[in-house]
Amino acid sequence: MSSSNGHVSELGAFLKARRTELSPAEAGLPGSAGRRRVKGLRREEVALLASISPDYYTRLEQGRRRASEPVLDALARVLRLDDGERAYLLELSGRDTARPRRRTSQKVRPQLRRLLDDLSTTPAVVLGRRTDILAWNAMASALFIDFARIPERDRNFVRLIFREPAVRALYADWEWAARMTLAQLRMEAVRDPEDPRLTELVGELSVQDTDFRRWWGTHRVAAQRSGTKVLDHPVVGPLTLDWSFLTSTDDPDQQLITLTAEPGTTSHDRLRTLASRTSGAHDRPGRSARPDSSSAMAGASWPSTSRVRT
Repeated sequence: MSSSNGHVSELGAFLKARRTELSPAEAGLPGSAGRRRVKGLRREEVALLASISPDYYTRLEQGRRRASEPVLDALARVLRLDDGERAYLLELSGRDTARPRRRTSQKVRPQLRRLLDDLSTTPAVVLGRRTDILAWNAMASALFIDFARIPERDRNFVRLIFREPAVRALYADWEWAARMTLAQLRMEAVRDPEDPRLTELVGELSVQDTDFRRWWGTHRVAAQRSGTKVLDHPVVGPLTLDWSFLTSTDDPDQQLITLTAEPGTTSHDRLRTLASRTSGAHDRPGRSARPDSSSAMAGASWPSTSRVRT
């Protein structure tokens, strides 16, 4: 299937998923008497609210036609899409020009590597396409997992949050984290729907994990650049950490993610304690605080798995 056809098909599935989650009352429609045969809004109701014909909307959901930008804006309003969901809708329709995709093997950018090395008390990692793990620093390894022990092909954040028990156990609210991870991955998928590695990842996890399969089918999307995560670390105890990421100007497919705690808090003190322990452990022979770009940072669930606090 071509990228164009794949986008049209996903557009229809996305619209259907969103309308089934919206009740007539939430959409501003008067309540209807009797039992409704469909969950959420009917196609005709979406069409009415968006001021388009039912036939036009039906064709959109069936993947048999494309939508103009005004129609997409109207649908985003009717379905109450947030900014991330609206951006996803535009990308699916081809209205938002996506950056060219390069499927060559990624290597961490030298500038990001230097930043990682300088962050001696701050956990930090570099994520690549499809949440592949490109590099990490010693603090990130101490916080999450010994990334170097993860086979290179399995160094992927989504895979680890679903398949690595040690990573899963860190999260105070694992389900929220996992669902947000999938929402972020779907944003990634729309940019390169024919990426064979991505297709393989989704297929593998759909077979191995029932939660992944069910949640992937909801077509949820999210675009986050910062947030807060709550972890229960086996050594230093509970941590409330703020995360944020920087995108490389040389390679937009590489993102540096850092986790910090507010000064004066218990989490800040505990992070410092972890840093002091990490410094001693990584100064011993045989442990390097400078893993190369092919090493793993196996269990980190950074941007896509964190709850945004407002």
